[in-house]
Amino acid sequence: MMNNKINLLVAGIAIFLLAGCDSHSSQQLIMEGKTMGTVWRVTVAGVDNTRKAALQQAIQQRLDADDAELSTWKPDSVLSRFNQTRSTAPQPVSDNMADIVTQALRIGAKTAGAMDITVGPLVNLWGFGPDKQPVHTPDKAQIEAAKAQTGLQHLHVIQGVNGQWLQKDLPDLYVDLSTMGEGFATDHLARLMEQQGINNYLVSVGGAVLSRGRNANNQPWRVAIQKPTDRESAVQARVELQGHGISTSGSYRNYYELDGKRISHVIDPASGRPIVHKLVSATVIAPTALEADGWDTGLMVLGTEKAQSLVLKHHLAAYLISKQGDKFVSWMSPQFAAFVIKPD
Repeated sequence: MMNNKINLLVAGIAIFLLAGCDSHSSQQLIMEGKTMGTVWRVTVAGVDNTRKAALQQAIQQRLDADDAELSTWKPDSVLSRFNQTRSTAPQPVSDNMADIVTQALRIGAKTAGAMDITVGPLVNLWGFGPDKQPVHTPDKAQIEAAKAQTGLQHLHVIQGVNGQWLQKDLPDLYVDLSTMGEGFATDHLARLMEQQGINNYLVSVGGAVLSRGRNANNQPWRVAIQKPTDRESAVQARVELQGHGISTSGSYRNYYELDGKRISHVIDPASGRPIVHKLVSATVIAPTALEADGWDTGLMVLGTEKAQSLVLKHHLAAYLISKQGDKFVSWMSPQFAAFVIKPD
């Protein structure tokens, strides 16, 4: 038996397993591995240990297939081939690719372009893509040149009776799905669990998490939002997902120093520069991990005040943490409050 503890921390979300079985129990299996430059973890309840090896293999195969489609780091991925071509003719893509781009365009429109999957040239310019980190801060001309190659209006999903196509009307348009890839893969793992006849599970890829059913103690799955510090055990809030997906975007871990300044990995498509506002963490709960993963990025780009307005307008379940002086101040929407576990 073990006491309540944090078993995993991914991008600001800590996964809790309540008192009960350990990882070798026949009632609760824990599997984990690596994908998309991050880690995945699957916990299932009520599944015999004899299935663990086969499940682990099926999970890794599914994630490897997703990575082969969505990666910008692999030159032979489906997405990389689309980015490499200068053709503006429609390119055939899988239903998976069409689905994630369609969702990204939808959220991008609702955030007035703050969540922009065509921001790849700027991501690369600032050293957060496959390209190396810059030696010096990019100048205005470099930023404007990269911005000229971006814009959601230049990317289109075409649906037909014989398949789906992706089309760009800028030859150099570069699509980066890393902002939503983790959520997409997490939803894929959930579907895999259902296909395997497993109804009680907690799955995560990077900072995206989704649960169904209950854990081995017949308790709801719980996750915790980490405080924006380097102490992995510092918990800001705990939630019960109730069959939803959750994702956190934060500016306090993925950064580097350049010319004496801290450079955040969150790029504002409007300015072409890393964000400099006081919002340090945005967590969203949504029906799917893909939706949560898209919304949290858009909110992070917007900053505290604009993010709060957008959350209230669209009735999102969101939790924001901002830095005010030496303190961190949190804010949650009424929809998010419904998921929060009240202190004992």
